[in-house]
Amino acid sequence: MTAYQQPDIDCQLCPRLVEFRRKNQEKFPEFYNGPVRPFGPLDARLLIVGLAPGLKGANATGRPFTGDYAGDLLYDTLKKFGFAKGTYDKRPDDGLELLDCRITNAVKCVPPENKPTGREANTCRPFLISEFDAMKNLSAILCLGQVAHQAMLRTFGLKLSSLKFGHGASHKMENGITLFDSYHCSRYNTQTYRLTPEMFENVFAGIRAHLDG
Repeated sequence: MTAYQQPDIDCQLCPRLVEFRRKNQEKFPEFYNGPVRPFGPLDARLLIVGLAPGLKGANATGRPFTGDYAGDLLYDTLKKFGFAKGTYDKRPDDGLELLDCRITNAVKCVPPENKPTGREANTCRPFLISEFDAMKNLSAILCLGQVAHQAMLRTFGLKLSSLKFGHGASHKMENGITLFDSYHCSRYNTQTYRLTPEMFENVFAGIRAHLDG
């Protein structure tokens, strides 16, 4: 892709996701129910990458990590470290603004059981590559979870064994971008204390130190 591209609102590339979308349009007609576009400025230095929209989060609201518990922790932390301003009110029109930060997903459409297939991730990858190509100031990528980490490695043409995922790990890649890893800020991970707010903040402290140099 030479120009910046994102999937159409009625993208037909992945049959399983299209069928799931149609079922959700019938079951939840008030939901957004479409490929969720990235949020934040293209000239940002930080890109946060999740796996896919949540059924009653981004799939409902049309904005990444908006409307579910993961967004509560993520946006509070972004505000604390100067990557966002305004009020996060779980709505795409709440006026929240990202600063030097952009958020996207490896797969743009909500998958059944929150689990996209490898083929779906591969099909959606050109849109992620387009994202990277358009972000000329990109310096840091935060991967939320191991699957997002692996999606990034595949996007950059790296072997999965080349950079091991680990919460709090950082990897300087040959293209000059530093990859940061965190456990996903899901309700399950926080309720089981696999990820605490302090652990999440420590990751962002490392990102802030990297960007501020």
